Amino acid sequence: MPKSTRDFVDFTKVKKSVTIVQILEYYGLTSKLSQKGDSYSGPCPIHNGDNPTQFRVSISKNCWNCFGQCKRGGNILDFVSLKEGVSVREAALRIQKWFGVESPKPAGKSDGPSPTPKPKPEPASNADPEPDSKTVNSPLTFSLQHLDPAHPYLAERELTEETIRTFGLGFCKKGLLEGRIAIPIHSPSGELVAYAGRWPGEPSDNTPKYKLPAGFKKSLELFNLHRAIQRQSEEPLVIVEGYFDCIKLWQHGVKRVVALMGSTLSAAQAELIRNHTNAQSLVLVMLDEDEAGRSGRQEIVCRLSRFCFLKLHQFENTDTQPEHLSAEQVRHIIGGVP
Repeated sequence: MPKSTRDFVDFTKVKKSVTIVQILEYYGLTSKLSQKGDSYSGPCPIHNGDNPTQFRVSISKNCWNCFGQCKRGGNILDFVSLKEGVSVREAALRIQKWFGVESPKPAGKSDGPSPTPKPKPEPASNADPEPDSKTVNSPLTFSLQHLDPAHPYLAERELTEETIRTFGLGFCKKGLLEGRIAIPIHSPSGELVAYAGRWPGEPSDNTPKYKLPAGFKKSLELFNLHRAIQRQSEEPLVIVEGYFDCIKLWQHGVKRVVALMGSTLSAAQAELIRNHTNAQSLVLVMLDEDEAGRSGRQEIVCRLSRFCFLKLHQFENTDTQPEHLSAEQVRHIIGGVP
């Protein structure tokens, strides 16, 4: 039987039209949860838990997470889907009906049977803009030659010769990244897709700290993933922000480590992690202890908790970064992960 117009679902519009707070109010749950600032917390209403801190809701991020039996999280569609025991599509249809969200069929579409639309993941806040349909960074057709691996800046970052050699780091004296430390970036399969250029030291106000080639989309890659996936999957996968955070942890023996190349996790990066983890995998998130890092942690919880077990590490001092940790401190943190 042909589907009517009302059976069409614009998942993006549904998610933008209804907030997680409205969903909680619909179920009469806001009075059962404690609100503090931007968040709600309380027993999980999905598996009817009794731990008062196992269920968290971020109002500004419009997402939720259960750290208890569910070990799940996500947006309003995920919540209603689990709460009602229905598919994500059916959850969207119910939300449309409950809140009067109109989702007309796009012009030119027939009323005949068609494949079920799939919800598109929303990009992480502050992630790279994605105005086009590019989904892959093409491999480079060249590699930078004659990079200087003995530049004083690399010694200042306390990197060993072995580490510098493994990551292919070096000072570029001329050409594309002249005057910068070249950092090779690879695809998951190990193909060279770009170089990041780090200014050696603190740059002046009009000089960017990092330089990336035009057309390269860092939101499609995870730095060092091609090395990390060669390790045993039983090892925790550690996620950090920056190149040197990642490189330094690798030097300290944490080989299964990747960097976001920023403080936000894009949908494409989340998919890369999903492809190389499973429900039993442990992912340790270790972002900088600043406002951007704290915001990024919440976004990561919303995206990754659906398919793996997450542990968030928070530093006591706000100016601490993973790169600053000693080998002993790293072993203590990783050793404390179950």
